Amino acid sequence: MNKTLQNDLLIRAALSQSTERPPVWMMRQAGRFMPEYWEIKNKYSFLEMCKTPEIAADVTMLPVDLLDIDAAILFSDILVTGEAMGGELSFEQGVGPRFSNPIRTQADVDRLETDCVDKLRYVADAIRVIQERLAGRIPLIGFAGAPFTILSYLVEGGSSKDFKRTKLLLNNEPALAHQLLQKIADVTINYLNMQIDAGVNAVQLFDSWALALSWNDYRDFSHYYNKYILANIKRTVPVISFCKGSSVFAPMMADANPDVISIDWNADLKNVKQILPAGVAVQGNLDPFVLYADKSVIEDKILQLFERMRGENGFIFNLGHGIMPDIPFDNVKHAINVVKRFRY
Repeated sequence: MNKTLQNDLLIRAALSQSTERPPVWMMRQAGRFMPEYWEIKNKYSFLEMCKTPEIAADVTMLPVDLLDIDAAILFSDILVTGEAMGGELSFEQGVGPRFSNPIRTQADVDRLETDCVDKLRYVADAIRVIQERLAGRIPLIGFAGAPFTILSYLVEGGSSKDFKRTKLLLNNEPALAHQLLQKIADVTINYLNMQIDAGVNAVQLFDSWALALSWNDYRDFSHYYNKYILANIKRTVPVISFCKGSSVFAPMMADANPDVISIDWNADLKNVKQILPAGVAVQGNLDPFVLYADKSVIEDKILQLFERMRGENGFIFNLGHGIMPDIPFDNVKHAINVVKRFRY
């Protein structure tokens, strides 16, 4: 796998091998902070962008061409699995994703399909187009949303500040919650295997709303299913596990046997690395808000992190979460240049 890539830094770091510098990519790197993204977005709806392989490839390639990062990540959305299962998904400007038929009852769970990977073939088609364009320059990361996070959107009908309906389901109807989570997990396994077969070089599981959960609820309603997914996908490429709350949940996340755990900015990255089992790499963990700061500050913060991680194999530089849409493009480019100049 490494031999076919001109730049395999990310793969080596993900497998806890030595690297001359940390590889860099950023969550939401193909996004709204780039004027070039808006040139495309103003012509198409978000779902059209996701579902048209050539357009998804165009957006995926923006940070590759404009930022010269060490890995591309497929342009898509975590909620496409929820839609394929039967959720009526739309994206509204200023509102975000909405499911107009939220899950409320046993009948709602029963109607969700699990044999639905064919509806996601457009993602495999996009992967093939992207890999043609990358031509082995850098790895391509595929991804999926983790079951608990997908459940929260399906149950709430969209984003939520307090996850009240989700937590009512977990507390009052845990058996129904587990039934829904199992369905999502089975779809996610097929979806990630489809991406691996289509040619991605790594995959990341996004559990964006795990931080809403207590330790026991995370164990029972999130970690259990993430572990099931990681045990049943084709482990021919490195697997990165991310959640908001990873600074708390990292020791449990390691039990699911990922290659890499992506850490939020609330923890000291070296401390986390050293409590994890040998051979588990870490990704992160710059606070994205640092990228609003003066360029000298951005450089100092990155170099502080690198000095802290000096001597540690298995380190991928990233943000603790995604880039915000109004971060100046020049600041992002500067951050990446700082990383690329660094040598251990």
